[in-house]
Amino acid sequence: MTIASNSSTITDADLDARFGPIFERIAEGAVEREVDRRLAHTEVGWLREAGFTALRVPTELGGLGVTVRQQFRLLIDLAAAESNLPQALRVHWWFVEDQRLASDPGQRERWLRAVADGALVGNAITEPGIGAVDRYRTVLTADGQDHLLDGTKYYSTGSLFADHIVVAADQDGARVSVLVDANAPGVTQHDDWDGFGQRTTASGTTHFKGVRVPADRILGPGYGVAGKGYGTSYLQLVQLSVLAGIAQRAADDAASYVRERTRSYTHAAADLPRHDPLVQQVIGRLSATAFSARATVLAVADVLDTVLDDALSRGGDTNEDLVDQAELASAKAQATVIDQVLDATSQLFEVGGASIVSEQRRLDRHWRNARTVAVHNPLIYKQRAIGAYVLNGDPLPYGWSAGRRDTAGGSDA
Repeated sequence: MTIASNSSTITDADLDARFGPIFERIAEGAVEREVDRRLAHTEVGWLREAGFTALRVPTELGGLGVTVRQQFRLLIDLAAAESNLPQALRVHWWFVEDQRLASDPGQRERWLRAVADGALVGNAITEPGIGAVDRYRTVLTADGQDHLLDGTKYYSTGSLFADHIVVAADQDGARVSVLVDANAPGVTQHDDWDGFGQRTTASGTTHFKGVRVPADRILGPGYGVAGKGYGTSYLQLVQLSVLAGIAQRAADDAASYVRERTRSYTHAAADLPRHDPLVQQVIGRLSATAFSARATVLAVADVLDTVLDDALSRGGDTNEDLVDQAELASAKAQATVIDQVLDATSQLFEVGGASIVSEQRRLDRHWRNARTVAVHNPLIYKQRAIGAYVLNGDPLPYGWSAGRRDTAGGSDA
């Protein structure tokens, strides 16, 4: 089966006009939500109503049909307004891509139309302890014509915003991905994420107790399927778009602070901080970091555009050589963007005195959020993987997960 590709007919200018004002409204309440730890349910509603959650759904199924590059360009802008939201929607975007590549046309149309109508998908993949993609303790067991789902998941990012939850489970020793309704009997969600950053991503614990799962809600292996897949690079690129957005907001906030500041130091190089060449240097560095991070993310998005368009032309099958290119590009991007953004969100404090650390400003949230996003894919392991690939042609890790090291020598997938 050949699936028609979406060639975007909507321009960047059209997208900016549509979503820019919404991003501005979202940004206005970012500090208040941080202080109050208020989940952005209202703001997510604005995005749904404007079609933001259906960016990649083909136009013939009710979506906007944008390119991967256009989507990630908007994710960076949303992250600059509120860095929690692109991360909260991360698995939603991956779910949409998976449905675009689905081999079952009925499943494909059903779920893409649902997303176009506003349905939002969260996730429940990670487990405590040694839980990983080949040893989930969340289990799916047969019960007549249906199945029952039982288990506990941590870091269920975005699921408190969602209508449906993608759950990774074990079915008779095989890894499966199932889709359950967030309000189904037996589903209990908690907003108990205790990280010092990205506090309002709705990344809490989810319990499943005897949740009934019809056969048509079993979607296949999902994330973690053995072999090479686009999902690892795609999901990591969402995190990198969050970092790029944080860099932009940090640069903008630092510049705004400096423009308004009239106090300087007795040994400063100028009467006003905005005229001080040392302060100008810091602002220039922050601005350059935001530019570099954005350009890097969009360069990887271009590679993923090629991977996914090629897969659509092949009926949903991905080309392993192209997938390797995307994975390597994403890994290299991570190895540069993380250090740059963490450094920039620390250096911004050099432009001011004690007032810059005021709790009312919450400028520390930029570093805390960047640091939290960065640990989602441990940098030291990714740098090693790049080096091993370049030097020896070692395979890149796909579908990896936290838990226990794979002593067999392959990936956790």
